[in-house]
Amino acid sequence: MTLPTLFIPHGAGPCFFMEWTRGGKGEWDRTAAWLKGLIAGLPERPKAILIVSGHWEEPAFTVGSAERPPLIYDYYGFPEHTYQLRFDAPGAPALAHRIADLLTKAGLPAAEDPARGYDHGVFVPLKLVTPDADIPVVQLSLKSDLDPETHLAVGRALAPLRDEGVLIVGSGMSWHNMRGFSPAFTAKSQAFDAWLGEAMADPARRDEAIRHWDQGPYAREAHPREEHLAPLFVAAGAARGEPGRVAFRDQVMDVVVSGYEFGG
Repeated sequence: MTLPTLFIPHGAGPCFFMEWTRGGKGEWDRTAAWLKGLIAGLPERPKAILIVSGHWEEPAFTVGSAERPPLIYDYYGFPEHTYQLRFDAPGAPALAHRIADLLTKAGLPAAEDPARGYDHGVFVPLKLVTPDADIPVVQLSLKSDLDPETHLAVGRALAPLRDEGVLIVGSGMSWHNMRGFSPAFTAKSQAFDAWLGEAMADPARRDEAIRHWDQGPYAREAHPREEHLAPLFVAAGAARGEPGRVAFRDQVMDVVVSGYEFGG
């Protein structure tokens, strides 16, 4: 069974685990409900999850190989209880080594980090996806140049894992402008999101659209820096030639955000 690949919106900080006053109490409820149903919607339960977060960049692709990764509370100014959240999913050192090997054989220099923990782009959404933390998780960094072609190539190199029970997940946001969450950006986010959805759906043009994503409507207003979009490149690259679809769409904090599924 070949698993699909996913791109998920991981929200704003620990947004799913606190009272969110902006936009109303239920601002993130629909996103949370979608994340909670992800595993049940797959053709089979994954043996492991490989996740690429917009919150880890390295000069070379680096894979976390800790057996019991700690949590990195890399958000600021949130309620005290959100710094006590737990997500105790085990790592998978053997899988981490295989990931590094696949990348190296594809000509993509890779390293392993035996101490790196899960940042909030990992543990915040995965607490909803796997609340029992019973699926091993391995995190892979972005490469700090954020080159689209390189990240597509990483996805292609890792595609064999889909036939081995590994769910490949990109974790970011389809709109990520910290100064662009307001009604003034609603129409722009709708335009960018519509363009992105059409581009991801068509495997014949998807890679080219990703290479030139910044030519999409309001692209640089959606992503002044593309670290939260780059995980999408990896997820798409791992399903090269296969259709994509918008698996989730909502308007939160006055802008449209989407999640994607490829292949499957």
